[in-house]
Amino acid sequence: MSGKRRRLTIGGLLAAAVLMVGAAPGVSAGAVGANDAARSPSVVSAAAVGIPSVGTDWGAPGPYAVSVEIGIVHTFYRPQNLGQSGKPHPVIIWGNGTGAVPGVYSSLLRHLASQGFIVAAANTPTSNYAISMRLGIDVLEQRNADSSSPYYHKVDLAHIGSAGHSQGGAAAVNAAIDPRVITAVPIQPGPLTDPDLMDEPVFYLAGQQDHIVWPALVKAMYQDSDHVPAVYGEVRGAGHLDSIGDGGNVRAPATAWFRYWLMGDEAAGRMFFGPDCGYCADATLWSGWERNAAALQLSGPTA
Repeated sequence: MSGKRRRLTIGGLLAAAVLMVGAAPGVSAGAVGANDAARSPSVVSAAAVGIPSVGTDWGAPGPYAVSVEIGIVHTFYRPQNLGQSGKPHPVIIWGNGTGAVPGVYSSLLRHLASQGFIVAAANTPTSNYAISMRLGIDVLEQRNADSSSPYYHKVDLAHIGSAGHSQGGAAAVNAAIDPRVITAVPIQPGPLTDPDLMDEPVFYLAGQQDHIVWPALVKAMYQDSDHVPAVYGEVRGAGHLDSIGDGGNVRAPATAWFRYWLMGDEAAGRMFFGPDCGYCADATLWSGWERNAAALQLSGPTA
């Protein structure tokens, strides 16, 4: 990755009170989709890589059954039958809010796995510097090369995104220092980061009623991301803790963003890009919505 490499901005440490929602890991039902064709490392059509279409209801469960593997350093959420259609799955590395563990976000991370992603969630409650998050990529690289692993040749290492909430939102930006990460979704991100660290498309999510990470702080990060395609969405009525559990109203747009950048889902791209983008005029969802000049240059895929 080329680009700016400034030192991390040292601000006040974010103290996010997080409810420990004890959703027990397990398996949820679903059906795996159709056959795949060849894919390339670039953004391509989801249909071309065998990722089943989910229409435009991005917040609804995806077509894959889900398995959860809890380890010492990471918890992995993944499609139960990896590579059943013959092609690998894109990756999302996840960072928790202050004091939290992946189980706090279990329903959201399960949702992403049901959509066909492998989610490597760092177990650390202090994710800010993204060390454990980036280590998750290393683990998946090893498993992808291990013929005895269920992940063998089933991990799409060319399409990796980072995401997280609160302190983990800052970590999602910090994780993009890694050249293997190609996009990021910081959700109500804390202050210990610098957007100039990353050179990838980024979708910032804020909460209108967030009194821990004020929307103005998130918008400032968005405005400092003028060197990359960046989108800012402020969720109407959302507080800081509304993103835990199943992700609340950030679940659908975050899913759509990743389905476009990591899967090339054409319908998902049209939600963000082009003059008539699906989210642009959705006043029921957003209290604030902006796209910077670099994002406006993207038209999104065509049908």
